[in-house]
Amino acid sequence: MRDAVVTPEGDRIRWVELPGREPARVYVHGLGATSPAYFTQVAVHPLLAGLRSLLIDLLGHGISDRPTDFDYTLHSHADALAAALTFAGVTGAELIAHSMGGSVAVVLATRHPHLVSRLVLVDANLDPIPPDPTSAGSSGIAAYSEQEFLAGGWKDIRDRAGAHWWATRRLAGREALHRSAVHLTRGSVPTMRELLLELAIPRAYLLPEADGPLPGTDALTAAGVSVVPVPECGHNMMLDNPEGFARVTAAALAD
Repeated sequence: MRDAVVTPEGDRIRWVELPGREPARVYVHGLGATSPAYFTQVAVHPLLAGLRSLLIDLLGHGISDRPTDFDYTLHSHADALAAALTFAGVTGAELIAHSMGGSVAVVLATRHPHLVSRLVLVDANLDPIPPDPTSAGSSGIAAYSEQEFLAGGWKDIRDRAGAHWWATRRLAGREALHRSAVHLTRGSVPTMRELLLELAIPRAYLLPEADGPLPGTDALTAAGVSVVPVPECGHNMMLDNPEGFARVTAAALAD
C-alpha cells in the first residue's frame, strides 16, 4: 500500500499499486466504493495487465483518510487526487474511472491536464441530478441535510442500498459520503459533460447495454468521445461482467 499527503492538514490518500511499464494507469472508484475492491480483477486481466496500475481511493473513501473538515467538492477531490498522483511521479496517465470517479476524472483532466493522457469513463455522472428521497444512490443521500444524514439518515440509505453496496460504503466517512453526494448531484460549472466535450485527449464512455442510448450521444461522438455499450451488466459493470468490461476497455484504450 502506498500513500501521499494531499491536504495542508496532513490527510493522506492511499492506493494499491501493481508494477508495470509506463504510462501509468489509474483506476478511480465511484461514490461509497473503493478501487481495490472494484477494479483488482479487471486490472490483472490479461487484456489490461502490464502497465503500472494505481488502484486509488479518493479522500474520505476506502483506505484513504476521512477528514471531517474537507468539503469534498468535485474540484477538491480532483486536486487531492492530483496531489497524490504528483507525489507518485505520475504524468500522462490513462484513467479508468467509475461513476462519481468519472466526474472527478473529467475535472482532474481539465484542471491538471499534464496528469491525464486518456480517459475511460465508466457510467460516469455527466450532468447535475435532482435529489430523490427514494433513491439509494447519490440523489438519495443528497436529499438529506448533513445533520439529518449524520443523525440517522445514513441508516435508511444503508437499508435501501443492501448489504453488497454497503460493504464498501461503510468504509467511507459519513461526512465524506454526504458531501460528495451533494456536490456530485450539483455537478460542476461548466458541467462535467461540457468539460468532457472540450477535452482534446482520447475519451471513451462505457455504459450498460441494457440502459439504451446515452442522452447526448450525438454531441459526444461529434466531439470525438467513443460511446460504447457493455453487455450483460448493470452500473457496476466491472463486477457484473469483468470479462466483457476488460474486452471493451482494452479496445477503448487501443483506439
